Amino acid sequence: MAGLLIVNPRAGSATPDAAALAAAAEERGVGLNVLAEGDDLAEVAREADADVLGIAGGDGSAAALAAVCVESGRPLVCVPYGTRNHFARDLGLERDDPVAALAGFEADAQERRVDVGRANGRVFLNNVSLGLYAGLVHDRERRRRRREAFARLKALRRLAVDRESVSIAIDGAPVASRLVLVANNAYDPPLAFSLGARARLDEGLLCLYVASGALPPAWEERRAERLLVESATGALRAAVDGEPAELSSPLRLAVEPGALRVRLPAARDRGE
Repeated sequence: MAGLLIVNPRAGSATPDAAALAAAAEERGVGLNVLAEGDDLAEVAREADADVLGIAGGDGSAAALAAVCVESGRPLVCVPYGTRNHFARDLGLERDDPVAALAGFEADAQERRVDVGRANGRVFLNNVSLGLYAGLVHDRERRRRRREAFARLKALRRLAVDRESVSIAIDGAPVASRLVLVANNAYDPPLAFSLGARARLDEGLLCLYVASGALPPAWEERRAERLLVESATGALRAAVDGEPAELSSPLRLAVEPGALRVRLPAARDRGE
């Protein structure tokens, strides 16, 4: 099977660097496309003549490629490379060993089907958040565009000063909370700013978390296949897989069970 690895060299600070990761892929006979400034990841993937598509990037990059894979029916190889990599973690990959994840291109790789979420049609792999965390993500990106140092630390100051709740309706019921999160499968435990892992990615359910209190010691939790979120303002400032987004209201959230094929290193390569 012909494989292509798309590398996002701007996906945070990662080791090895993009050049070393590219060399490791080439040694395995995997095609390479290192994204240049201005390249559109989805367009590159759609035009690729490859049976298997891989992404070396963070969660946002993985979600963008997953959308193309779902669309085309091709499997995805996830190479953790960048910030957080929650999806790679929940697939059981070692986040600090991106080279090992390249075994997903091998002939004996294991294939799984996992769920994806959709937010007004946009694919997400982890979650969509509204309220405080979404504001933090938007602040962080604004400061990065202005090339401010310590952008994330400055954005975190919102935690101390922002007490405003997001006022929305979910399936017709009014909700006021500082933090609302809709996850593709359930977290365990659902922590506010350091999410726990998901034991499953194939349960076929969204999990809604509504925070209680200023910094949530507890959550109101509900599971569903679909959710409808409405805002009187007509727009929702959100974070989708950790990336800033503006989503229109009504926001339709749904899960697509088993929509994404993923290829993972054989059990022996994962030390099982």
